[in-house]
Amino acid sequence: MTLQDVAAGVDHLRSVARDHPLDLDRVVAVGHSAGGHLVLWLGARPTLDDAARRGDDPLALAGVVSLAGVDDLRRALNEGVCGDMAAQLVGGTPDEMPARYALASPIELLPTGVPKHLVNGSRDPIVPEAFGRAYAAAATRAGDAVERTVLPDAGHFELVAPMASEWPTVRDLFLEMIRR
Repeated sequence: MTLQDVAAGVDHLRSVARDHPLDLDRVVAVGHSAGGHLVLWLGARPTLDDAARRGDDPLALAGVVSLAGVDDLRRALNEGVCGDMAAQLVGGTPDEMPARYALASPIELLPTGVPKHLVNGSRDPIVPEAFGRAYAAAATRAGDAVERTVLPDAGHFELVAPMASEWPTVRDLFLEMIRR
């Protein structure tokens, strides 16, 4: 349900664009932590074979910025990232629900054809920067355009704190993605 809700929210931009000057060719999604998972999934959504999850006419994103994103749900569950939240999202473990993991875990949905920028803190105790490294390597092998920024001495929350010294870097990465 969470994935379908996020998809419906993005697709709703088409209705908004009827009354407001939105450039739907320049929509970039940004998300932090679990939100990073969601934006990576949104970038992959048009490629899904499962019409129930994909929707009839998914809005294609121009790019994705994932901030300490949980980009591999199987790994997150195995390593205890946020406890068992991956299993709660998917409705069970990978052994119990392998098809759901295949449809919900961004690393399993590569390639997407959507440019990505991954941002991680080098001292993130919640979603270690190794997640971003592994996802970037897999995306590159699959042929996707992916950039990665590791912010030295940053933890998990500095990436979204406007008063943190890391914030201008994060803001500029997002603005750069929109300008492409």
